[in-house]
Amino acid sequence: MAPSFDLAVSSLLCAEENCIFDNNDGDDETVVEEFVMAPYYLRTGRNRNSRRGGGGDGLLFMSDECLIEMVEKEAQHLPVDGYLVKLQNGELDVGARKEAVDWIEKVSAHFSFGPLCTYLAVNYLDRFLSAYDLPKGKAWTMQLLAVACMSLAAKLEETEVPLSLDLQVGGSKFVFEARTIERMELLVLTTLGWRMQAVTPFSFIDHYLHKIHDDKLSIKMSIARSIHLLLNIIQGIDFLEFKPSEIAAAVAISVAGEAQSVDPERAIPLLIQQLQMERVMKCLKLINGMLICGGGSMKDSRVSMSEPRSPSGVLDVTCLSYKSNDTAVGSCANSSHHNSSEATKRRRLNRPCEVEL
Repeated sequence: MAPSFDLAVSSLLCAEENCIFDNNDGDDETVVEEFVMAPYYLRTGRNRNSRRGGGGDGLLFMSDECLIEMVEKEAQHLPVDGYLVKLQNGELDVGARKEAVDWIEKVSAHFSFGPLCTYLAVNYLDRFLSAYDLPKGKAWTMQLLAVACMSLAAKLEETEVPLSLDLQVGGSKFVFEARTIERMELLVLTTLGWRMQAVTPFSFIDHYLHKIHDDKLSIKMSIARSIHLLLNIIQGIDFLEFKPSEIAAAVAISVAGEAQSVDPERAIPLLIQQLQMERVMKCLKLINGMLICGGGSMKDSRVSMSEPRSPSGVLDVTCLSYKSNDTAVGSCANSSHHNSSEATKRRRLNRPCEVEL
């Protein structure tokens, strides 16, 4: 008798892929998963027709019970404890992180990715850096990580995802082969335990804004401002101290105060029932400081970028190998000749290398 379809599929799955079918995520409530996923306005114009639940204004309404479950679940999608301290004391390169985040934002703007896609890519980046030590003195590894995180986030959130080579815009110093990126994606997936449907401040912001505002017009205006603030927040490291629910509550209060549509003193008690007031207020203070310094000012986020040349002319990485679950994997990309002007824009790895990540 021929083997069953389920058995045949199971036999083809490697250990890393099998783990997504474990019981690790099986106990997550479907209703919670629904609110983790993006509301329509967080998706690109191509995705906005796929709305999920909610009222006539497209907002998702969350029960208090669901909110409590979300608050409990969010801890699974945070960087490892001590990550912020390592960035602050120089143990981890905060400048390299900033360059990676800047690149992610440029690529998101270039391809008109939704704000949640951008936020998820940075979330993956921070969680990976907190759990895995990249080789020292290899600047290209951080860029490869940024490309992998952007690619994974786009695959999760976008309906039209560029090819790996096309994704590498925004003044990239290196350009990587598709198979190199795919293997880095696998390393990211396994390091993060395949928990990619992360709880973010966007998971809570609808609920908080709806609790504060009475009219739909105020809510929609506040949504746009909240999205802008959240995308400014991920650029720095200070907000890594806070949980997504705390950031969302602080942003909602800040936006209400800016618009003068709601008294912040009245808004605070409405939002902190499941949260620690001291932490929300500390986060709000940081947001206000960012606004005073101009970090949250409204501006055009679109950045003019030049596309890289054709793949045959820009494959710079010659070899990469790393270990995943004690199994060594690697890929090699043929280096190609660049003219002198191109060489000044992109750094090349001139000889074959073998680097363990």
